[in-house]
Amino acid sequence: MRTGSAAAQSGGSRPPGSRQRWLSDFDFEANPNVPAAVVHTLAKCEWVCQGHPLCLIGDSGTGKSHLLIALGTEAAMAEFRVKYVLASKLANELVEAADELILNKTIARYGRYDLLCIGELGYMKFDKRGADLLFQLLTEREETASVAIASNEGFGGWTKTFAEPRLCAAIVDRLTYNATILETGTESHRLAQSRNQNNN
Repeated sequence: MRTGSAAAQSGGSRPPGSRQRWLSDFDFEANPNVPAAVVHTLAKCEWVCQGHPLCLIGDSGTGKSHLLIALGTEAAMAEFRVKYVLASKLANELVEAADELILNKTIARYGRYDLLCIGELGYMKFDKRGADLLFQLLTEREETASVAIASNEGFGGWTKTFAEPRLCAAIVDRLTYNATILETGTESHRLAQSRNQNNN
């Protein structure tokens, strides 16, 4: 599945309009919860080859989005097909596709990516239909293509995002089986940097 240039393969490995984030720019000293050795191992993309998931869990400002985009970029540079999408946008797109009777085509399109990066999971609650369709997409990718997510909620708090408990448990199961799970912590390093600048 790896053909062509990294730029052509990225398919949007970061949010539209946002600045690029590189792994070399990540400040591990400011983010002591993030193990540098694990991240650098992830950058080799073996987990993408194996179709394994990656879960980045932590509060705002702890580096999870930076890592999600940077690791997606590493995969794109290794000529994997990578797609970045916000969780809410993905759910809305799937619902619209179902309404327009092109759901199978849409899921197949997402299935062509080696790595699907889903940002901001946990910020917004999904209705049952959107959650069901997201589960369907994850099931199609299970053990065949990688999914990486960034969430501001620990798995125990996902019942606020996916209100139906059994569906929530099934989605957590899909995203954690054979997964690497990194908890980036609760202390915002961006807030700490701002405080330091104000105190200097």
